[in-house]
This record gives sequence, C-alpha cells and structure tokens, in this order.
Amino acid sequence: MRKRLMAAENLQAVGVSTLRLGLALNLVAIGRLKFEDYEVENIRPLVTSHPMFARLVREFGEEKLARLVGVTEIVIGSLIAAKPLSPRASAVGSWAAAGMFATTLSFLITTREAWQERRPEPKLSPTGQFLVKDVVFLGASLLTAGDSLRDRRRRQSDRRPANDHR
Repeated sequence: MRKRLMAAENLQAVGVSTLRLGLALNLVAIGRLKFEDYEVENIRPLVTSHPMFARLVREFGEEKLARLVGVTEIVIGSLIAAKPLSPRASAVGSWAAAGMFATTLSFLITTREAWQERRPEPKLSPTGQFLVKDVVFLGASLLTAGDSLRDRRRRQSDRRPANDHR
C-alpha cells in the first residue's frame, strides 16, 4: 500500500512539474508572438471591445499595448519557471498568471466575436474556442501557485532551529 502511495505522489509531482513547464513555455511563446504584426491584428477585436483594454488602446496604441502584454506574459512565464531557484517568485508569477487568465476569460463576455451569431443557443466561435482554454490555464496557475507556496513553506521550516515552533 505504501508503494502505491509513493507512486501516486511521484506521479502527482511529475504532473505538477509538467504543468508548470507547459504553463511557463506557453506564456513565454505567446508573449513573444505579441511582437509580431499579425498578432497585433489577432488581438484587436479582443482589446478594442473590452472596457479596460479599450482605454489602454487609446492611451498606448494597439502595437505598444500588444508589446506591453507580451513583455508581461514573458515575465510571468519566467517567474513561474523560476521555482527551483525561488518558490516565492514562482508563486508571484502563478498568481499574476491567474489574474491574467481571469482577465482573458472576461473577453468571453465583452467580445461579440467570441460567439457565433444567428444561433438560437450560445455557441462559441473560433475566437471563443481560443479563449475558453484559459480555464485550464487558470487552474494550472492556481495549482502551481499552491505548489510553490507549499515548497516555500517547506524550505522555511527546514531552515528553522528545532526549538522554533512558529
């Protein structure tokens, strides 16, 4: 029974590490795309129809906003990947990713192009299908945040003297 428990724990650890790596790689790769002109065009309907982003588009312009989002995604992805060096930085990155994915999910509400028109029932368009995957990324961000915080706590308790019971 103990062997099965250890195997399950090892499998879970490999799964969380794979999820963390996939999340970080996706954020860095997608962030890098924000420096391409076609990606500026791809996100136009999303950012121009969102109340918060429409204001930023007016302030910075579409290209600068796309690059700002790209840099943000690259930084967040890098922080998430930094867990072996700094679980705290990784937790911060994971929390930031959770906020970012919650924001992108709000595009499902603010972007008319996320839904197919002339349908009696709600049906996602290709844009909506692209956005809905962020539910999985949101869950991955929350899972990696918890994992990083648990690792940070474990490292802190390993450094405490035996008589310190905080």
